[in-house]
Amino acid sequence: MFSFFKKKIIIPHIRLTGVIGSAGRFKQGIDFSGQQEIIKKAFSIKKAKNIAISINSPGGSPVQSHLIHDYIKQLAKKNKKKVIVFAEDVAASGGYLIACAGDEIYANSSSIVGSIGVISSSFGFQDAIKKIGVQRRVYTAGKNKSTLDPFQEEKEEDIERIKKLQLELHSDFIEVVKKSRGLKLKDPEKNNTFTGEFWSGSASMKLGLIDGIGNAEQILREKFGEDIVIKKLEKQKSFIEKKLSTSIVNQVDNIATVIEERALWQKFGL
Repeated sequence: MFSFFKKKIIIPHIRLTGVIGSAGRFKQGIDFSGQQEIIKKAFSIKKAKNIAISINSPGGSPVQSHLIHDYIKQLAKKNKKKVIVFAEDVAASGGYLIACAGDEIYANSSSIVGSIGVISSSFGFQDAIKKIGVQRRVYTAGKNKSTLDPFQEEKEEDIERIKKLQLELHSDFIEVVKKSRGLKLKDPEKNNTFTGEFWSGSASMKLGLIDGIGNAEQILREKFGEDIVIKKLEKQKSFIEKKLSTSIVNQVDNIATVIEERALWQKFGL
């Protein structure tokens, strides 16, 4: 007598958490080089037909966001696998751009989703240095090399130049979203979908930015059954990173990093 056992469905699950870009002395943010290996590992599991990716990020570097998005799409196409993305607290700006690599996107009803726009920020210190009697001396080769110098008065031509660049980056972002979400988007012009605004998970579902409400384990078990094996893959710290994490120098650097990252998270009320 022969007995047959049904093979369990394996779903690799990776998490991308933090500000996108090389943050801090030891690059603790989400960047392509730091995540490439773990993403590749997930797609290399031959028995897995679906890949789950959880994202918790307020955004950051447009370049790193695009690199990660494109790499996920490339591996999905090459290995003929479906990608299911889950937004946690936040999938905004670059975080949402990465989410668009998914065939389906889910979020909690209270998640923050969207912020499809481009921002750059700085400070102006020209009045401050005058008060303390400091002279700014800058020498450049190339008239636009000192664009938007925070210690000098803003120039209208510099502002126009940066806005033009932002519009180009914004256009790229919009194209990624349109290509990913397609006809799922509900009247994006009327609903201000591409204005940089962000929404709750419930509202973003009505706009077509996500496909449903729920967390990773819940949705995966609903779609593929209670007997699935969710294989969690996590990036491991190297020996050097573990040693350096306890150093005084790194602790000081971490304070600066936390302040920088906190400013991005607080934009979304977190």
